[in-house]
Amino acid sequence: MRTRVALAALLVLPAHAHVLSMSSGALTVTGTRARYELRMPLYEVAHIKDPENSIFRSIHFSSKLREAKLLDKTCETDTAGNAYVCTGDYEFASPPDSIDVSCGLAAITVPNHVHLLRAELAAPGGVKQDQAVFDLSFTRATLRFRPPTAFEAAATEAGAGFVRAWGGPVQVLFLAALALAARGRKELLALAGMFFAGQVAAVLAMPHTGWQPAPRFVEAAAALAVAYLAVEVLLLPEAGWRWAIAAFLGVFHGLYFHLFLQETRYPAGWVLAGAGLAEALALAILWLGIGRLARVARGLKPVEVSASALLAFGVIWFFLRLRS
Repeated sequence: MRTRVALAALLVLPAHAHVLSMSSGALTVTGTRARYELRMPLYEVAHIKDPENSIFRSIHFSSKLREAKLLDKTCETDTAGNAYVCTGDYEFASPPDSIDVSCGLAAITVPNHVHLLRAELAAPGGVKQDQAVFDLSFTRATLRFRPPTAFEAAATEAGAGFVRAWGGPVQVLFLAALALAARGRKELLALAGMFFAGQVAAVLAMPHTGWQPAPRFVEAAAALAVAYLAVEVLLLPEAGWRWAIAAFLGVFHGLYFHLFLQETRYPAGWVLAGAGLAEALALAILWLGIGRLARVARGLKPVEVSASALLAFGVIWFFLRLRS
């Protein structure tokens, strides 16, 4: 019974699965007044009930333990930019020197949604800037409007890469597909290496191509790669090209990191280092778990069942993205 429920949940997942799920915000503070502007892809808004009110209920600004008052808000569709744009005017009790932000946009969109907030504070010495990244795991941050130390910058960038690697169910399924396809430790290392190499290649190459792939295309192609890898596990147990599929998946996962790096303007090195560490840990845990399950429940054929579920997931996800 539990197995059927888990498989049913996996097959429902494609309807809500997004590799690329990101919105951006700009906060401009002058004296006690602040203006916040959010831009979100239209395909993300489809997940939100009553988007205008839900968005402004999901983000809050405060200073010195007093929340800024929302004075006015508007939302409209930017058809040309394929975006939903919201603007809110706020008032603080006194001019802030730091701002505490609470952001729950991932709770009203999709679990792996990332919101990048850039902020500017008009000060006597000039305009000060800061930024923060929010997701389902990190919903609070403090904008201090001072340059980070080298250690703070490295920790923030590596941590962002680490979290993004586990950013949602789709990223975990990519890694689960690789762990399922590995027929031994050496092959697991080879698949992990090719997956990471594909990510790095995509991140390094994309800025020089001038090509910005549509999220729908990226997700449809990734879905086909997951489905093909599942077919190899089921029907081609001796196939020797799994490393190529791992690299292919890595390239499409790398496009997600490319978008993230574009938005945050973080250097790629620390972000990819954090992502690589997270992926290595996840692959090791998944591979050990699959191996133990295969030994304990051999009669239930857990590898074949899991591969069948991944195949169904990939096919359903592919057709849903073609229609979206």
